[in-house]
Amino acid sequence: MSIVFFDIDTQIDFVYPAGALYTPGAERTLPAVAALNRYAAGHAIPLISTMDAHAEDDAEFQQWPHHCVVETVGQRKPANTLLERRLIVPSERAGVSLAGIQQILLEKQHIDCFTNRNLASMLAALDAERFVVYGVVTEVCVKCAAFGLLKTGKRVEIVTDAVRCLDEKEAAKVLIEFREQGGHLTTAANVTR
Repeated sequence: MSIVFFDIDTQIDFVYPAGALYTPGAERTLPAVAALNRYAAGHAIPLISTMDAHAEDDAEFQQWPHHCVVETVGQRKPANTLLERRLIVPSERAGVSLAGIQQILLEKQHIDCFTNRNLASMLAALDAERFVVYGVVTEVCVKCAAFGLLKTGKRVEIVTDAVRCLDEKEAAKVLIEFREQGGHLTTAANVTR
């Protein structure tokens, strides 16, 4: 079964206490995220790592504090979540060749990764039967990715020990709704065995 892993927004501004939009406890998910990313590399599984890539005046800052501004430390991913052969894919439509790439750094300016104009064509090219989703924040960007992937009609899994939330009640509702719509919950150990 062909698989694609989705590492959602594990960026310094979100996953470390000094980050501009820190998700409490997110740093504790990094070993699982790194292990999943390394597993993907070791098993030739495509890895799409979504990344906020904001300009100083992005519209999103009307709703959220400044975070993940391009070329700032906060916009980077922790080193242990990066794979060797990676490609940055901007939000605007671009010709993308995935040959030899282990990790796709999918830039976005909105909470929904499907706003990147290249994602649909990349998913068609990858032709996966299963998607494995993890990262931050469960009830925001992880939700957008997981529910968007459910629309493909393929199997979608959220790795429950590799996600973190801002609001536990809202995150619990998201996971219930996700399962009701056909999604599956799993753990990092189950994915990598």
